Amino acid sequence: MSSVDVRARMNAIGILKEKFKIILDQIQRGEKPTLVMPKRVLSNTIYDEKNKMLLLGPDVLRRSLIDVNEARKFMQTLLMASIIYEALVNNEYPTIRDLYYRGKHSIGYRDVDGKLVHENTWDEQKESDSVIRDLEVFMNVLREEMLILSKEKGKVVGNLVIKSGDDTIDLSKMGHGAYSIEPTPDLVEFRDVDAEYVLVVEKDAVFQQLHRYGFWRKYRAILVTSAGQPDRATRRFVRRLNEELKLPVYVLTDSDPYGFYIYSVFKIGSITLSYESERLATPSARFIGVSMTDVFGDEVFREVLDEVKEVGGFTKTALGKLKKKKPYLSESERRNYVIKAKQRDIERAVELVGYDVADKCVESSELRSKLKKKEGLTGYPWFRTPDWVRELCIFFKTLNKLEIEAMASKGLKFLADTYIPSKIEGGDWID
Repeated sequence: MSSVDVRARMNAIGILKEKFKIILDQIQRGEKPTLVMPKRVLSNTIYDEKNKMLLLGPDVLRRSLIDVNEARKFMQTLLMASIIYEALVNNEYPTIRDLYYRGKHSIGYRDVDGKLVHENTWDEQKESDSVIRDLEVFMNVLREEMLILSKEKGKVVGNLVIKSGDDTIDLSKMGHGAYSIEPTPDLVEFRDVDAEYVLVVEKDAVFQQLHRYGFWRKYRAILVTSAGQPDRATRRFVRRLNEELKLPVYVLTDSDPYGFYIYSVFKIGSITLSYESERLATPSARFIGVSMTDVFGDEVFREVLDEVKEVGGFTKTALGKLKKKKPYLSESERRNYVIKAKQRDIERAVELVGYDVADKCVESSELRSKLKKKEGLTGYPWFRTPDWVRELCIFFKTLNKLEIEAMASKGLKFLADTYIPSKIEGGDWID
């Protein structure tokens, strides 16, 4: 076992003992065994505008053994804590799926009528996963710091030397492959780096193209892919590159509401894991594209401004001050590359920026009537900015989307040597 793992294991064991000794002390004092932790719910999730990240609010819940509404969750929490503790002291590396099966069993008891009843500790993995997240909140420790493993998803390549376990790995010597970001990214030590920035690419296929092309060598970049929706390890790794190595982070996604949301998960955090945004989110991350203005320019948006007084709470005058943009694609290229948005794309866009923007920008009265059920949605605060209102308004106006691969289809040289460098060097991003 590596010395790094030993230290992490001993630290996690110490925290578990310290935190759950509280329950033992309560019992010895004749008090009700109670766990107190921050509420991990949407109503207690706050967008910290100053620090640009999602955080848990001040509300707490009290999970007591003798509270009929909380007793099941209380016992599940202690059961999961004991399983994790046993895995730690036995030098094991369980996955979240392992933990689900280790704790899944039936408990038999007799009800008030004397009838024998059996109840499962938990029925589905989402129950045990939720308990693990509760433990993270209660202990203020990531599951990765307790050596709980998950599937490797993200990849990285570049002029970066790391130490993983007792091995030193040069990420510039990975051949045509790349280093798979391990499930415990905090146990990785950065030894040496020669890079100017981090480029996070949503699509694994585009990441591979840029890697084979030698983009990261030519432009001194650390190239990362999240292979779609980013996992925790990739988000933490990117945060560390930014925070510890002071490397700016740029995110390249599809030009659609799902790509925009993936960017926001890297930058702001996610509602589910808002309790760990300070370790997982990268507030300074910049969106370099693919944006709707890269595809259509901003003339479409200016047509909307000619017809309305405001969009998304911003006046026509304020929105008109946005820097004019020309598209990177010709009209014929747009016809070849854009894809018609589906209903779920449109509904996701409404969730991001709010119904009022859709109402102003969607041309079809029939479509607007379908979106009436979304009328109460006001959008996420971090998308209610002039730049993002323009981007989403163009999406609603054109009802088209575009994948990163379309830029590569225009030519890999264009993507690698024109589009990405010019966007970064020219400051053409959304912050």
